[in-house]
Amino acid sequence: MKSTFTNNIIFCLAILSSPILSIKAQDLSQILSQGKWIDLSYDFSAQTLYWPNNPTGFKLDTVAEGVTSLGYYYSSYAFTAPEHGGTHLDAPVHFAAYGLSADKIPLEKLTGDAVVIDVSAKALSDRDYLISVNDITDWEAKNGAIKENTIVLFKTGYGQFYPDAEKYFGTAERGAQAIPKLHFPGIDSTTAEWLVRHKIKAVGLDTPSIDYGQSKNFKTHQILLGASIPAFENIANLNLLPVKGAYIVALPMKIKNGSGGPLRIIAWVKNS
Repeated sequence: MKSTFTNNIIFCLAILSSPILSIKAQDLSQILSQGKWIDLSYDFSAQTLYWPNNPTGFKLDTVAEGVTSLGYYYSSYAFTAPEHGGTHLDAPVHFAAYGLSADKIPLEKLTGDAVVIDVSAKALSDRDYLISVNDITDWEAKNGAIKENTIVLFKTGYGQFYPDAEKYFGTAERGAQAIPKLHFPGIDSTTAEWLVRHKIKAVGLDTPSIDYGQSKNFKTHQILLGASIPAFENIANLNLLPVKGAYIVALPMKIKNGSGGPLRIIAWVKNS
């Protein structure tokens, strides 16, 4: 028994140290060294933007901060925040009763190749702009068909306004009375249906919501999340990404049964 166990250990160590695995690891390291990581997330602070009718925002309380009685420095903080604000994830269960919660979304749905569709010229001239199917097909005419399981990101140009609520939301007012005054671009529901039919992996954009500000029924949320397509909202730095060729890693806080949560989303792009 002891001999078998020892032999198994030796066998496993041999595999782990094999030249093949070393070469593969080296290749991955070499590939990553030929590019750079870009942070697509806003930091969380008192300036983080939340939906106007949220009664609270992000709050960081000091538990401990300073030099202890034993002479070493120590700091610890406690934070509270709504799920949906700042750069964050919308999990399917946000708008689908039996959809996956934030902790259940497979990592494969949160990582992958991405394309960036620039609609900023239209969106910046019309705060209520709805991203259309034509915007996608025009992009495809120039860049090729979008493959299945691609992460589709829309650049509206509104990221330049964050965290100025007046310019980003269309109003700096707070409370339920501010909701009718929201004006920012979003994805048209027919476009959402197109994205579902073409089996995209996830969708994201640089506005507060995948639905435009004046939406009443959040149809785009219903369609995409109902099809188990997660959404990334309030994405930063989309202007730093190429139209295609970026690789996305979008890891949300793993909140059990959560409908979303704060998101650290990054992109790897090859050096130009």
